[in-house]
Amino acid sequence: MTTTAPPFRSLASARLRRRGDRRGIALIMVLAAVTVLTVILVEFQDESSADFSSAITDRDAVQAEFIARSGINLSRLLIAAEPTIRQAIAPLFMLMGMKPPQIPVWEFSDRVLGAFNDSQGSQEFTALAGVDLSKGRNLGLEGGRFELVIVDEDSKININVAARGDAFSQTRVAMELVGLLMGEQYTPLFEQRDRDGQYSDRYTICSAIIDWADPDENMWPCDPRATAVASSTAAEDSFYSMLEPPYKRKNTAYDSLEELHLVRGIGDDFWSTFVDPDPGNPKKRLLTVWGQGAINVNTANPQTLLTIVCSAAPLAAICTDPAQMQKFLMVVGLIRGFTMGAPMFGSGKDFITIMKGGGLLGPMLTALGIPPVQFPSEAEAAKMMTTESKVFSIYSDGVVKGFRRETRVRIHSVVDFRGAPAPGNWSNYGPTPMGSGSSMAGQFGAAPPMPGAMPTGTATSGQFGATPPAGTSPDAIQGALVANPAGTIVYFRIE
Repeated sequence: MTTTAPPFRSLASARLRRRGDRRGIALIMVLAAVTVLTVILVEFQDESSADFSSAITDRDAVQAEFIARSGINLSRLLIAAEPTIRQAIAPLFMLMGMKPPQIPVWEFSDRVLGAFNDSQGSQEFTALAGVDLSKGRNLGLEGGRFELVIVDEDSKININVAARGDAFSQTRVAMELVGLLMGEQYTPLFEQRDRDGQYSDRYTICSAIIDWADPDENMWPCDPRATAVASSTAAEDSFYSMLEPPYKRKNTAYDSLEELHLVRGIGDDFWSTFVDPDPGNPKKRLLTVWGQGAINVNTANPQTLLTIVCSAAPLAAICTDPAQMQKFLMVVGLIRGFTMGAPMFGSGKDFITIMKGGGLLGPMLTALGIPPVQFPSEAEAAKMMTTESKVFSIYSDGVVKGFRRETRVRIHSVVDFRGAPAPGNWSNYGPTPMGSGSSMAGQFGAAPPMPGAMPTGTATSGQFGATPPAGTSPDAIQGALVANPAGTIVYFRIE
């Protein structure tokens, strides 16, 4: 006799079997949810970390930029204070019967301005001046520092002198460039093809540099063998029109030194030999597009001094004999190291006298095997020299350190101190009454009258293109035009 399970038991067993089949689903769903949430969390964390790092980087970059700007402003103040420093030590030079020379205070900017830098800079300033900075207020930087390199642009060969357009200026640049390029050791450089596949000798490149900047359409012959008639009638070559893509020469002043890369024959080899031999040290740069034109013989490097001599006396032994060239460079370098940057020449004539074998250092050069130099025209040679620098490049690096990283911003600023008045209180120029509508210049005293300045009450809308704001007095306009004691910025670049 067969027995069957009650119906309710069969239903319960089936229900238990179905429940057992679904028992792992909850675990799988939980694991899947945890996985998805983990991916979302990781992605969110990555995005948040990236955004946070980007914000920190931007914050540090802004801070580094303004630290670099502080370095620029402090450097301008230091250079502007040089005449005051020179005046303080002038009696020492007068006792020796010498005119007080310009003091290269910019060479010691890191130490002199250390009081306004980080803790390391403060320690260097304390060691230099013997001053306790702990009692000072508002000194030093926290969370960053600035690093300064100040380059005297008047110690370089200024190729922008050719843009003046007169024959005297073009001749001066041509003589200096030929003096720079004429060394026999450089001959292999001019015997190979340049970057454009052409052969460009010394005189061709020299002419190309001058023709790029001068305003005329005539080719300037750097080659002394060229005739005057040919130099006055020969048109500038059409080399640039045959390039791909073609372009025209500028026929006006260089805006920056990098513009030289557009000039015929100037490739990487030429650049690293004659323009910027050491990109990490701008003080070794030989050419510039800023400056007065005359070269400061007290601050020029040995290679530039040799160029001056060879441009004024191309037949001198140190200009034709590579061994004599190297000896001259070595001896000048040793003397510069011995004097620790102190100025050696009171004027360009003193340099000429020493190169002729006279003065204090002339016999020393002769004893070291450097023969005296005979200048065909000492007056013309003296015009190429100066002992007073007025244009400076300031390289200021703002540095902010973070966790495992460092943010660095560099500012390159060129400051022209020609015509800059001595630092002082503007109130010395005379008081200006304060009151409603008075200008900001009135708060510091009226600015000195500018040459050719308009008299009070003269309309200015036609000359400046707009009517001055209400409440602006003529003193405010004159105050805006007055020369800045800290010089005039002629070039500014954030790198």
